[in-house]
Amino acid sequence: MTYHYERPDEKAMADLDQLLHHLAEELAGWRRRTLKAEAELQEARDNGGVLAGPELTQSRQRVIELEMENQALRQRIDGARERLKTLAGRLTFLEQHGGGNAA
Repeated sequence: MTYHYERPDEKAMADLDQLLHHLAEELAGWRRRTLKAEAELQEARDNGGVLAGPELTQSRQRVIELEMENQALRQRIDGARERLKTLAGRLTFLEQHGGGNAA
């Protein structure tokens, strides 16, 4: 007779790994957008900090869009942070109640 031991924290660890993967993707996206915005800002500074009429309107609209996107991303990060706390709690529980086998 063979017995297959399944670690009690395996599901929690898989969930945590998936969550961390998604967070890493989000951070990479933020980094790309930040670098692009910094390049646009430097370009504006190189032009004396003055933008032409339509460019000024487009820039203001872009700032509004980025602020809205930033707010949405913050909400997603807050949700992910809460899920991470839940997973960490589950993992702690499994480690404490798993008979010491969940190392």
